[in-house]
Amino acid sequence: MITGELKNKIDSLWETFWTGGLTNPLTVIEQVTYLMFIRDLDDMDNRRSKEAVMLGLPYQSIFNGEFTVGEKKLPGSQLKWSVFHDLPAANMFEIVQNGVFPFIKNLHADKDSAYSKYMADAIFMIPTAQKLSQIVDQMDGIYASGLTDKDTRGDVYEYLLSKLSTAGTNGQFRTPRHIIKMMVELLAPGPDDLICDPACGTSGFLVAAGEYLKEHHRDEIFFDRAKKDHYNNAMFTGYDMDRTMLRIGAMNMMTHGVENPSIEYRDSLSDQNTDTAKYSMILANPPFKGSLDADIVSADLLKACKTKKTELLFLALFLRMLKVSGRGAVIVPDGVLFGSSKAHKDIRRALIEDNRLEAVISMPSGVFKPYAGVSTGILIFTKTGHGGTDKVWFYDMTADGFSLDDKRTAVAENDILDIVARFHALAGEEARERTEKSFFVPKDEIVANGYDLSINKYKKVAYVPVEYPSTQELMTDLHELEIEITKGLAELEEML
Repeated sequence: MITGELKNKIDSLWETFWTGGLTNPLTVIEQVTYLMFIRDLDDMDNRRSKEAVMLGLPYQSIFNGEFTVGEKKLPGSQLKWSVFHDLPAANMFEIVQNGVFPFIKNLHADKDSAYSKYMADAIFMIPTAQKLSQIVDQMDGIYASGLTDKDTRGDVYEYLLSKLSTAGTNGQFRTPRHIIKMMVELLAPGPDDLICDPACGTSGFLVAAGEYLKEHHRDEIFFDRAKKDHYNNAMFTGYDMDRTMLRIGAMNMMTHGVENPSIEYRDSLSDQNTDTAKYSMILANPPFKGSLDADIVSADLLKACKTKKTELLFLALFLRMLKVSGRGAVIVPDGVLFGSSKAHKDIRRALIEDNRLEAVISMPSGVFKPYAGVSTGILIFTKTGHGGTDKVWFYDMTADGFSLDDKRTAVAENDILDIVARFHALAGEEARERTEKSFFVPKDEIVANGYDLSINKYKKVAYVPVEYPSTQELMTDLHELEIEITKGLAELEEML
């Protein structure tokens, strides 16, 4: 949790970007990401240099040699944050724009830094020397307030990313963090899992899975060399088609302690994605763009689900990417649950007949406000390849801890803890009536309803009889009220 002082410093930094003309939140976060990377390179180089001296080993700085900045030749040390941050604003601006940024863009071969591959097309967008000087000073203040601590750094980056939610620029909206956390807790990842989000954005699901593992399996992960290596290098995979989001997502993972996440540019629905039976867990909120050109969609996905709708194609993709016994928790628009087209029914049939559909959690339409009012649900399933669904657990979520209007202010009503508790104790759900928040529906009934998975198809409304007083009683009450009013008026008249 970041302190009020640190939050104020970040808000001040954000305002500096804003007043400098950088009002797109994605651009601001991207520029902050670059500057964090530049400073981290300096810190890493200094640390390794000191370690080499202590061990009596040779060390060659990544800033070794000369670099051309404009028409000048400068020693590499001038590109270090600890050096240029003391220079006059104009000199600093020239070195960062024409020296530091070309330098970080050419670090592909630097195996010492996992960050470098995400900086290949970094663009410097801070408009003036004065703004850069002000931003560098503010970032020094933020680092001095604890940004070197991994936990604090992760919280800081999450706070920056939360500004995407408040601004909602260019349609880039994050899945609410509390919904992500709930989905991770429902699946409860373990230290041997291979986790993927094929539409990762800022890597929110992957970060939450990593945090869950650190909280519940810390000793197993960090005191077992093989499992620690798995956690840092192979466990997490994310794909996205937006390079800006890739850089932000990769930095988000690394600031949360995952040293070398696999966050890659890939169109998940195209032939470019060849992943088959690879992952043990998929957590995702895929984009619901409507329709795609069939020419760019992978042929095997179209065989499984002949449609142009991305929400259906992604479900087919998840089933393909999961290993047998692999599990998924994914967000879908309500239309997926009850759509009547052949493609809608085919994908629901595949989930129920060919695999094991475990749960359908219906979420209120306000969860994604103020940017989208669409109703959504969460599907939880296990890939079996040979069926296994005998009944499906439904939960009617009506509150998530925030108001369901555009303001999304915190409220007391919250079903999330109840959802997680009930899901992990499904044996106790057998006796629940269909009038309650959660209940089971047998597979045969779902099949008879055309594989309809909308909760309203199965939930029953409990009608409570209300008794009203007789007409005679109402008239008596009215007469008594009239007498009291007349008496009161008389007393008021006497007082006047």
